[in-house]
Amino acid sequence: MLYSEIVMDHFQNPRNVGEIKDADGVGEAGNPRCGDIMKIYIKVENDHIVDIKFKTFGCASAIASSSMATELVMGKTIEEAWNITNSAVAKALDGLPPIKMHCSVLAEEAIHGAINDYRRRQGLEPWEDKSHDELVDEHSHHFHHQG
Repeated sequence: MLYSEIVMDHFQNPRNVGEIKDADGVGEAGNPRCGDIMKIYIKVENDHIVDIKFKTFGCASAIASSSMATELVMGKTIEEAWNITNSAVAKALDGLPPIKMHCSVLAEEAIHGAINDYRRRQGLEPWEDKSHDELVDEHSHHFHHQG
């Protein structure tokens, strides 16, 4: 399986690894069957994500997807971060093998989880998860339709 140079760089030198003890929101996504588990922590000030960290147990694609996703949402507003899609993560990584696209979906779901955790803590209604941009391979536990 061939990975892009960007995937390999984010796997070997992942950005924003760790946890935030006093996080404003924490989101987790995972597929126990294939073993990828992703946890994302966010700090929010004035509706902007000012710090983000992740812990991921998984393959190179899962770690690279987590790392890239944290870079894409850092400094963004909550709404901008919410609108970053799994395909945007994969595109920023210069593509993922089709069998690994579910890793980018996990990154999107973990970010959504962290944002909704933050919203709940603020006494706000959680936002509804949208279906993902791309169909996910059959090895994944996700069954989202296109649209």
